[in-house]
Amino acid sequence: MGSAAALHGTWRMVSWTRRAVATGVVTNAMGPDPVGYLSYHPDGRVMAVVVSRERPALKGEVPTDAEKVALFDSMLAYAGTYTFENGRVVHHVDASWNPAWGVSDLIRPFSIDGNRLVISGAPGVDPKNGEEVVYELEFRKV
Repeated sequence: MGSAAALHGTWRMVSWTRRAVATGVVTNAMGPDPVGYLSYHPDGRVMAVVVSRERPALKGEVPTDAEKVALFDSMLAYAGTYTFENGRVVHHVDASWNPAWGVSDLIRPFSIDGNRLVISGAPGVDPKNGEEVVYELEFRKV
């Protein structure tokens, strides 16, 4: 179990898996080795950015429309506030790469063991396909 103060700081993503509720199939949410950071500030602000390590290379200096779609689908970014409720952290999104994430709170059950943060049992809707999923994310303190 963790506390709100134990969350303070920046965390580097180690892994992010998703389990489809309907089928039980587990996959990597952003590829096998995502690049991401999650920062919790004592003033109650949270910021997250994650990109797939397998993002497509651009063919020119300005991405084509097709390249923009691929880049959008290979990232996640949001900012907002957070509260600590019943051993869970709840992200209240107010700016996001995907405006649909501002519609509801993101509930994040978590545990901290030393410099390891695990968010597991986090329910959600996959923004790529609308599928109901449960996420597990692992981070290391920076």
